[in-house]
Amino acid sequence: MDVIIQSLGFKHSANLEAYINEKLGKLTPSDNIIRANVTLFQGPDRATPNDYCEIRLEVPGPDLFVKEQSEQFEQAVDECINKLQGILRKQKEKMVDSHRRAGAQ
Repeated sequence: MDVIIQSLGFKHSANLEAYINEKLGKLTPSDNIIRANVTLFQGPDRATPNDYCEIRLEVPGPDLFVKEQSEQFEQAVDECINKLQGILRKQKEKMVDSHRRAGAQ
């Protein structure tokens, strides 16, 4: 899987890049992920948690997209990965269920 990390308005650290790559590596290879586009940016409001992470997974079929905001980029990345794991799990269950139904008929 290719990983493209973009940070808008600031330069991300090597530690943050390694953290993102580690977390994305936890997504299973059987999910047929072609590429992960990660965009990090800070929102305009300083009073609220304003570190944003967007992850777009390029997979066969429609791409998967999640966006989260948190006080730190690492937390936003964790929340995005958790959402993506849930989405991928649901897709896999649907596929397995449809194969079972087709085989039962």
